[in-house]
Amino acid sequence: RYLSLFFMAPVRNGIVRDIRQNLFNKTLALPLSYFSEQRKGDLMSRITADVQEIEWSILNVLEVLVREPLMVLGSLGMMLFFSPSLTGFVIILLLFTAIFIGGIGRVLKRQSMAVQESLGTLVSMLEESLSGLRIIKGFNAEDYQSNKFKTENDKYKTLLTRLLWRRDLSSPLSEFLGITIVTILMWYGYHEVQKGILSVPEFLAFLYAFFSVIAPAKSFTNAFYNIQKGMAAIERIDKIQNAKIAIPQKENAKKIRGFHQAIEFQNVGFWYNESDKKILHGINLLIPKGKIIALVGSSGAGKSTIADLLPRFYDVQEGGIFIDNINIKEYKLKDLRSLMGIVSQEAILFNDTIYNNIVFGLKNVSQKEVEKAAKIAHAHEFILATEKAYQSNIGDRGAKLSGGQRQRLAIARAILKNPPILILDEATSALDSESEQLVKAALFEVMKNRTSIVIAHRLSTIQHADEILVIKDGRITERGKHEELLQLNGDYRKLVELQAFG
Repeated sequence: RYLSLFFMAPVRNGIVRDIRQNLFNKTLALPLSYFSEQRKGDLMSRITADVQEIEWSILNVLEVLVREPLMVLGSLGMMLFFSPSLTGFVIILLLFTAIFIGGIGRVLKRQSMAVQESLGTLVSMLEESLSGLRIIKGFNAEDYQSNKFKTENDKYKTLLTRLLWRRDLSSPLSEFLGITIVTILMWYGYHEVQKGILSVPEFLAFLYAFFSVIAPAKSFTNAFYNIQKGMAAIERIDKIQNAKIAIPQKENAKKIRGFHQAIEFQNVGFWYNESDKKILHGINLLIPKGKIIALVGSSGAGKSTIADLLPRFYDVQEGGIFIDNINIKEYKLKDLRSLMGIVSQEAILFNDTIYNNIVFGLKNVSQKEVEKAAKIAHAHEFILATEKAYQSNIGDRGAKLSGGQRQRLAIARAILKNPPILILDEATSALDSESEQLVKAALFEVMKNRTSIVIAHRLSTIQHADEILVIKDGRITERGKHEELLQLNGDYRKLVELQAFG
């Protein structure tokens, strides 16, 4: 037994590793639209707890499924040799037993699915609470959040207890069924002996062979119940594995040989789901290489959606987007996104060192290149002031840094990538005045000689743009330079006056 466990351990753990890795890779490949409909904690639970459930419930019974059938087949052969009729009777009894156990197994699977979903909800609540801890404390909502968690935790405990009760029935149930079958077999065998069909020694030998089947049969019963638990986890995992990748890449997709001429949006229309209202209507936009284009408008107008379409975070439903007169759907996704650097309103940083956050996704980068990017982003000085400089850990999502410092690190990351196209999504809107000035200075540096799409909340940051587009209800209502738009006395002037008044 030790040797079988010894050799099965790397096989079992290798299977679990591959399942988890494939799930993670599929998660990274899924479009952003998938995650807007899912809870992150539930996805985390599927990749961790559900995969572990597969190991506990299915892979642990592999030994039984490999070893026990040989024992059963050998014993059945002996039984057939001594009494084919009695063996047929036993098989009929075992079939009825299997049907009964199968019914219990289906209930077990449903209960296991409910348990796994409840655990997913628990992990989601934990993830949301840790992410929103500042708000929870700020609103004195610890008790409220604790009660919500307790309710779900109690539900999970109840569901799990019922599941384990039913699963643990497998042992006494198999004992009871075994005794019942033996009793019926003794009665039937006695009549066979009385009729002279079977001799006493043959019947005793038959019983010996039958008892050799009972232990494997019990093991099969326990294994079946465990497999039903694992099947529920497999179904939850399959929902990720079978999720459609909505941003397909053509098999013969083209490589990008750099960016040379212009970006063009041609009559672009977009909506998130077929049942949703249209977000963008007939967007026509030409961005020559090296020019700065600014998108302004109220929240929800569609500015960020326009920017998200260029790296194909979402795909257009109408019209097309072209780089150097070639539809971006013709390009390889990695090549397309390699042309772009993105700095968003919320600086997305990782629980790692400053150095690793700046070089994120890049290879063979020297310390000098990292420091040069940090200096351009006005981040070098504050980095040196930290305990370990570039090797300082910044905490979860950069929690050890201020908002302005996080944003400057994100800009340094974009500078180091050195992309020909830059997308700045309200990169200064969440900062105080002092931080905004530093970040603005960094942005002006990084936009030099680059094609830039700037989504602006504070209009003072985009007055130098080559063209400003006013987006309203998913349409371009005005376009031109700052002074030209002011003279129109339209939506742009209203936005400027509203901010000046504020």
